Amino acid sequence: MTLDPDHCWEALATRDPRFDGVFFVAVSTTGIYCRPICPAQTPRRDRCSFYRSAAEAESQGFRACLRCRPERAPGTASTDARSRLVRRAIRRLASGAVSVAGLAAGLGVTPRHLHRVFVEELGVPPTEVRDSHRVAVARQLLAQTTLPVADVARASGWRSERAFRDAFRARTRTSPTEARRPGAGRGDGIRVQLDTRPPFDSDLLLRFLAQRAFAGVEDVRDGSWTRNVRVGAHVGAICATPTDRGLTLEVDRSLLPVLAQVVAAVRRVFDLDARPDRVVAQLGADPLLAASVTARPGLRLPGAFDPFELAVRAVLGQQVSVAAATTLAGRLVARFGEPHADGRLFPTAAALGADPGALRALGLPQRRADCLAGLARAVDSGAVVLEADSDPDEVITSLEALPGIGPWTAAYVAMRGLGWPDAFPAGDLAVLRALGVQTAREAIVRAETWRPWRAYAVMHLWSGT
Repeated sequence: MTLDPDHCWEALATRDPRFDGVFFVAVSTTGIYCRPICPAQTPRRDRCSFYRSAAEAESQGFRACLRCRPERAPGTASTDARSRLVRRAIRRLASGAVSVAGLAAGLGVTPRHLHRVFVEELGVPPTEVRDSHRVAVARQLLAQTTLPVADVARASGWRSERAFRDAFRARTRTSPTEARRPGAGRGDGIRVQLDTRPPFDSDLLLRFLAQRAFAGVEDVRDGSWTRNVRVGAHVGAICATPTDRGLTLEVDRSLLPVLAQVVAAVRRVFDLDARPDRVVAQLGADPLLAASVTARPGLRLPGAFDPFELAVRAVLGQQVSVAAATTLAGRLVARFGEPHADGRLFPTAAALGADPGALRALGLPQRRADCLAGLARAVDSGAVVLEADSDPDEVITSLEALPGIGPWTAAYVAMRGLGWPDAFPAGDLAVLRALGVQTAREAIVRAETWRPWRAYAVMHLWSGT
């Protein structure tokens, strides 16, 4: 993406929140870089330079502003990156990936190739993006919690406190101790602020999640979304409460070693990195969607904390109502989930794939029980890879190869499990009725002008039914 300095300056001068996180402005006289919504006095045009990422600004020697706190800026929407490779790599870096060599190997490319495409698309190598993200996480924890510096280092991805201190000072020109805010944090938990671009229709999103919650694992109550999570060997509870700017996220201290993964997952659940302005501009031009887009400009794409959970939910929802699927989901958790605190943890793929007969006893038809067990075994064996950064086309193909999983289920998993903005369950009955067509093929043709936001269009159609 090439930045137009004139457009950036206009957005900066008007404090346009739609561009928060899309670019950063650095001021030559102060050596500081800011978000375009920074409340500080607008600098003179000739003193400003504009960068596509915080990492790019930091690579030029600028340090983060302490007023607008660039570490809280929302990321760019997943379709902003031209390359799927870069998009997947950024997601992994945001989830705590440490070794660039390991990152490249996991993506099936060489470190040299990964370095080249990062420089071409983002202006900086992957190491700069990784370290910028880790320092950003550390700045948040230092400002908002009372965690010891050693714990902050570990939570933000450094393997040694000394390396963390050196990198932090190099990028911020201050030490972690000096960056600590007096009185930050409270209790034994961890609280961080997650910002998003307005508008943000959190009420609609919470209602959607509440209707599909796994009883015992998650709940929506008093305006907050709470759930038990398992990330690797770490388990704990989280609570997300919408605010005017995004979310306040509270995390159990037991999840500190995987905090980056937890934060990244919650951002996906609430679609905090969306670009509402682009979605509204494109979908609002369609007469069928115009009224809904006008009424719900802050509509987001509800995601999933774990794509496997969403895939299970999609299978349970085949040919039944939302309420019936939610009832089955509660039975599944009660039967297979492990107890944790006052609730349960979502069952593992190994647990669900072991005995199709036990799934049948939940009230599932035989074919659906076999389908669910087959899905679980495929995920457990690695035949199907369901991760947040998985390639949507590959996931859809691998899912449709499993008995009992068709195009609707696969597209729904891509839509919500992977947060893929262009996923389109073309055979969905509500979509067909809303479009006034009879077949999925006709729906695909009709929805062509919605690309790359077809998943958001589906959400608008569903919200109007």
